[in-house]
Amino acid sequence: MSTWLRANKGFIMFLMLFGVFRTAVADWNPIPSASMRPNLLEGDVVFVNRLAYNLKVPLTDIVLQHTGEPQRGDIVTFSSPLDGTRLIKRIVGLPGDTVAMRNEQLVINGQAAQYSALDTVAETVAAVGQLQEQLVSEQGSGQAQPHRIQLLPQVPARRNFAAVTVPAGHYMMLGDNRDNSADSRYFGFVPRALLIGKAETILVSANIQDHWQPRFSRFGTALK
Repeated sequence: MSTWLRANKGFIMFLMLFGVFRTAVADWNPIPSASMRPNLLEGDVVFVNRLAYNLKVPLTDIVLQHTGEPQRGDIVTFSSPLDGTRLIKRIVGLPGDTVAMRNEQLVINGQAAQYSALDTVAETVAAVGQLQEQLVSEQGSGQAQPHRIQLLPQVPARRNFAAVTVPAGHYMMLGDNRDNSADSRYFGFVPRALLIGKAETILVSANIQDHWQPRFSRFGTALK
């Protein structure tokens, strides 16, 4: 074993440095579910900037220094406060914000988000079948630009909740697929220490329902 270690020490060092890079600097995140449709599809792989918000001790959630401030509308990866599962959602509430939802409409600090209809398309939902989804543009309070969300009126979902205040050092997360997303409506607020990084770009994409055929048009697409 010692002979093998000496002969391969360069490769071993590379693997160690690569591991540190992935856990502290930058990472990629495959999209396994439909919770961020229409902006992220199953089979997308996104680039995650781990230095966007925090500098952490590699392989831990110990924050050494804050490197930036999360903003409403950011798409972020984080560890679930329930079981540690890595998730990807959109920030809708910052520390101190008061957030409510009334018939799918977000209300942030007393200001209702603005919506405009875009399109209606079909989507197959597991255990339900093919449904008509409504694509909508959402412009929330304090967001620099609108983004698309998706609604599934036929699916039972939490479309209403009373006003809640986001605690200090925490964030409220929602999936863009509003009626098919397990998010802060179910697991609560997310502490800053559990933020992994900001999802910035779709690196590559493959259609998992069509023999993993590449979706070249999505390669390199910036997220918003």
